[in-house]
Amino acid sequence: MQRDDIDRQILAELTTNARISLVTLGERVRLSRNAVRLRIERMEREGVIQGYTVVRGRSGEGERVAAMLFVYRVDRMRGAEVLAELAKIPEVKTCDILTGDFDLLARVDARSIDRVQEIWEFVSRLPGVQNTVTSISLSTTIDRA
Repeated sequence: MQRDDIDRQILAELTTNARISLVTLGERVRLSRNAVRLRIERMEREGVIQGYTVVRGRSGEGERVAAMLFVYRVDRMRGAEVLAELAKIPEVKTCDILTGDFDLLARVDARSIDRVQEIWEFVSRLPGVQNTVTSISLSTTIDRA
């Protein structure tokens, strides 16, 4: 079904704040609470709205530590076992193969600096790893994830 301007406004408001009350949402789109509820339910049934999510802030269980682990392998072409071991570490969120001095860039999201150190020690001891450099992120200024 085709969306009208009110549906688009409802979607925009829900995207900004999925916890907005139906009364407030109705006031913003100039509909009753019940009319807004019916439109939301219809968009959910049609798959326009597929779910709601929580975006965690920096407070709560403590700040996470982001680190970049640059890895230089002994053999760039036959170092698949290093990649396999990195894939087993849940805190390694991405791993890129690089050109230049280092072979791999593993992005780590850990609960603490101690956990980053544990990961670094583990990776440094892997057969096939010649050298590593670890950089800790001080802050994130652009996040398009």
